[in-house]
Amino acid sequence: MATHTAQLFSILTGSPDPIYRQLVDQVKRFVAGGQLAAGDELPSVREVASMLAVNPMTVSKAYNLLETERVLARRRGLGMVVAERPRATQSPPERAELLRPTLERAAREARELELDHATVLSLFTHILKEAS
Repeated sequence: MATHTAQLFSILTGSPDPIYRQLVDQVKRFVAGGQLAAGDELPSVREVASMLAVNPMTVSKAYNLLETERVLARRRGLGMVVAERPRATQSPPERAELLRPTLERAAREARELELDHATVLSLFTHILKEAS
């Protein structure tokens, strides 16, 4: 699972969000959305840093923050794994809040492109229906 998980990570270099925050938010979304389950092993700090071409300390900071928040747990011989915590412990409003940074970026880009609200909402609704 570690190598597959490493490929899920991505960073937006033009984002105002620091890289470690982007990684933290992605892991939280993966856990909340069920792409990562309790006990799943995450790739090593070196693997992620190498794949994303970022400083290992950045990845380490993200992992440490996730451990502090009890999203991840450190396991001897395995590295970081998703903590044993049922998905149901996060309410729908908490899971929706994880989407906020992505939607804020999309809203900022829509304003930069001078798109009206109706067009943006219509496009978002269309995209949601495609994914179903």
